[in-house]
Amino acid sequence: MELQLINEQGKPTAKVAASDSAFAREFNESLVHQVITAYLANARQGTRAQKARGEVNKSNKKPWKQKGTGRARAGRASSPLWRGGGKIFPNLPDENFTQKLNRKMYRAGLCSILSQLAREERLAVVEKFTLDSPKTKLLAAKLKGMGYDDVLIITDHMDDNLRLSSRNLPNVEVMTVGEADPLALMQHARVLVTRGAVAKIEALLK
Repeated sequence: MELQLINEQGKPTAKVAASDSAFAREFNESLVHQVITAYLANARQGTRAQKARGEVNKSNKKPWKQKGTGRARAGRASSPLWRGGGKIFPNLPDENFTQKLNRKMYRAGLCSILSQLAREERLAVVEKFTLDSPKTKLLAAKLKGMGYDDVLIITDHMDDNLRLSSRNLPNVEVMTVGEADPLALMQHARVLVTRGAVAKIEALLK
């Protein structure tokens, strides 16, 4: 498998040899869906909660007498059938949303996503991607010159100038190889990988 190597103006200059196992797999839609679903589920904190009928701050007095009013029987205002009452099956703060995903499945899903990005020519390689100073304007101008608007940059090591410059750009995300996740790969229109990061990806996903 060969990936496109581009220069700082976004022009193709050469080809970079890459592992077929990481960048030339068939796209497995069901596996990618399972990987992303599990990733999102495992990121949930589960801190939301609802109140049951015993936890709602309502009076325990019977709203009206049992018989003779013509209305339905009512025991207390905290009934789940009433507006402002408790929930029948409330969400609890200690609910566990995690989904088990085997390591081989996760790596195979990442390889499938990277391979599809390469086939769609949404993935490109650069020798290195650094900035002289931590200025958002410099990074925005550099990406505009390369023709990139919505991009994920994967580097072999985190450059502080690059990290600080990207924080105020909503469509730009900078990650190391170990931080790259399937959701980020799917969210951005383009993926820019440094040459050193390609070797690390191959070693990580072999």
